[in-house]
Amino acid sequence: MAVHHQFDTVKRNWYHIKWFADSDTPRERRLIMKLDLLIVPYAFLAYWIKYIDQANLNNAYVAGLKEDLGFHGNELVQLQTLYTVGAVVGQIPFMFLFTYLPMHWTIPFLDIAWGFFTLAQYRANSFGQMAAYRFLIGWFEAAFFPAMHYIFGSWYRGDEISRRGGVFYTGLTLGTLTAGLIQSGASSRLEGVNGLAGWRWMYVICALVTIPVGILGYFILPGTPENPNKWFLKDEDVEIAKERLARVGHSVVHPKFKLSTLQSLANNWKFWALLMLDVFFWNGSLNYSAGGYLLWLKSLGRYSQSKVNELGTISPAIGIFYVLLICFISDLVVGPAWAITIAHVWNIIGLVILVIWNVPESALWFAFMTTYSSVAMSAVLYGWINAIMGKSSAERSFALVLLNTVAQSTTAWTQLLTFPTKEAPQFKKGYSFVLANAVCLIITAQFLNVALKRSNKPTVDTEQNAETGFTTASNSDKRQEGVDVTPGKGD
Repeated sequence: MAVHHQFDTVKRNWYHIKWFADSDTPRERRLIMKLDLLIVPYAFLAYWIKYIDQANLNNAYVAGLKEDLGFHGNELVQLQTLYTVGAVVGQIPFMFLFTYLPMHWTIPFLDIAWGFFTLAQYRANSFGQMAAYRFLIGWFEAAFFPAMHYIFGSWYRGDEISRRGGVFYTGLTLGTLTAGLIQSGASSRLEGVNGLAGWRWMYVICALVTIPVGILGYFILPGTPENPNKWFLKDEDVEIAKERLARVGHSVVHPKFKLSTLQSLANNWKFWALLMLDVFFWNGSLNYSAGGYLLWLKSLGRYSQSKVNELGTISPAIGIFYVLLICFISDLVVGPAWAITIAHVWNIIGLVILVIWNVPESALWFAFMTTYSSVAMSAVLYGWINAIMGKSSAERSFALVLLNTVAQSTTAWTQLLTFPTKEAPQFKKGYSFVLANAVCLIITAQFLNVALKRSNKPTVDTEQNAETGFTTASNSDKRQEGVDVTPGKGD
């Protein structure tokens, strides 16, 4: 049976922004609003908690952990690397399991598990203990990000993901910001209480926030249309979701992962282009996780431990603006390739200053304020992956995890080589390496954008097929894949 796709041929100005598409029926709009209320707030909360638990190592390090555990060399970057190794290893099973496991059970379980190991860090008394805990936190946090994007891609069209993913992704910047505030408060108010240092209290507080959020997920996460959570969704809601995705060519049949999926991906040039893009993204954003800003503040020697952590919240606070701006303009104005370009042009400006380094102190402040533009387009990138690979749920789930796993795994050794703690805070090798990757990221995004336009260029055959209903994607999805849909050019 032919699948008919709706085409919106009206070209809007950027300021004519609507949350719903004109083609969405009242029933579909009610469903979208319900999904927004179930998925987006939980995704934001859980990602916020994840990044509190991930970023708090840097805050603890400058708040006394270094001295208490006797660190004197590259222990910080080694702990960061062990977290990355855990995150990479932990993702591998989920390349095969996403289509088998109920996501509304899987994600909350992972949340709660990493919460317990976050708590365990308060009792660490050696590098070895802290290394084990960081590895296990990385392992249990590993699948969260691709799993949430798998859920987004299971319910939303390609042109709807980035702005919702943007709200989700502000959890990263807010989590980093909050970790600094928690550590600042713990250092100034809880230092020595019950014999515990302020950085140890921070881990206790983080765990007490993390575990309840994980429990909440069992009740409100909607799962996927194939395996939905019926606490708030009705059978009618699931059918409506499948119908609206089918109209734009998204797979609504969820086959289980098979070895043939690997062969299909290996023969798909888009998969390899996306892999290159993701590798450049992960390595082009190492500057946000290396702790350079906090280490620079500490090196100035004019701020207390609590003040260093307070000032350290400025950069991630500005990052919230970057994330929302880039994600919304991607969905509603310029598309993913140009959103990625805009974000990393701003990142490059800051990196050039950091590479030069011998500049007025005000210039270094400015450069560190651009840091979070490097990750502002993450939701755009993974939304783009969802759209491009959306014809098969098995391929989409495998691609989301594999791309993230391979790209993140490269940072396990690149960060160790380019950001050794002994070279802090200048990190000349590190910032130069990140700068080169940011440039390559922009070039690859634009290449993929052009290649997608050419591969989707209408031919006589496809135009004839369109008359009978056999078209491949709606304008909204073409825009998400980078195809020009301006009347007279693509229709």
